[in-house]
Amino acid sequence: MNKSTTRSKATLGQQDEGNQNVKAAGKDRRPEVRIYTDGACLGNPGPGGYGVVLLYGESRKELSGGYRLTTNNRMELMAAIVGLESLTVPCRVTLFTDSQYVVNAMTKGWARRWRQQGWMRNKKEKALNPDLWEKLLTLCRRHEVIFIWVRGHAGDPENERCDLLSKQAAQGDDLPDDAGYLA
Repeated sequence: MNKSTTRSKATLGQQDEGNQNVKAAGKDRRPEVRIYTDGACLGNPGPGGYGVVLLYGESRKELSGGYRLTTNNRMELMAAIVGLESLTVPCRVTLFTDSQYVVNAMTKGWARRWRQQGWMRNKKEKALNPDLWEKLLTLCRRHEVIFIWVRGHAGDPENERCDLLSKQAAQGDDLPDDAGYLA
């Protein structure tokens, strides 16, 4: 592990989130997948995009998409959600992101606490992006996810690829509305 990578395991597990995935004879048989994600916004808010690289053995899959008006944090969340949603069976996932917002909310239990408090950060402030946090928390019940922060623009080839995919997606023609942002 180098200086630009911080390992953080989300506190989402069988007891916390009701994960019903079964380990056979003490051995987990779920596929191990690495997912790299990034989000971008041209202006904040503005047109935004997300990029995802999934790696499983020798297989590689790239995903991207964008929205006409959104925020950078929403695109960071969308990248993680789209990556996890693309998995067809429960997996052991190492998810790499340069978003401390995503890593901290998941590993420090913030998102789970916001949900328990009716999507409030505290007594006065609403939590932002509850629609996306709910999706991500649900996906983390299906998959065993370890969130790892990587420094952006520090030469990690997969993070750089996701950055390019997200920026290209944000520049797309006829981008759809981000209904969650506009709500």
